[in-house]
Amino acid sequence: MLKGRQVESESEWVFPTTTGPLRDPDNARADLRDAVKKTQWAGLHPHAFRHLVATMLDAAGLSAREIADYLGHERVSMTQDVYMTRKSRGSSAAAALANMQLSG
Repeated sequence: MLKGRQVESESEWVFPTTTGPLRDPDNARADLRDAVKKTQWAGLHPHAFRHLVATMLDAAGLSAREIADYLGHERVSMTQDVYMTRKSRGSSAAAALANMQLSG
């Protein structure tokens, strides 16, 4: 449904007014509730929807900057701190340190 809206829309926003700018938040929340009421996302709050979108973009491999831009965040740190998971369990840091030559 959202992909279809994007193709048909002349606005950069998902739920613009008929004249193009952002909609009233209460109206956007009501439209989101209506759009998901018969889906697995029924009852999804708009902020939770933002988290879901950010999580999906993160899992798809987008950079923090790309996700921040998509969500409208000026600071990447906001996106990283609030919306992205920490992936510090990987082995890349250990491998990099193991390959370093330590001098005494």
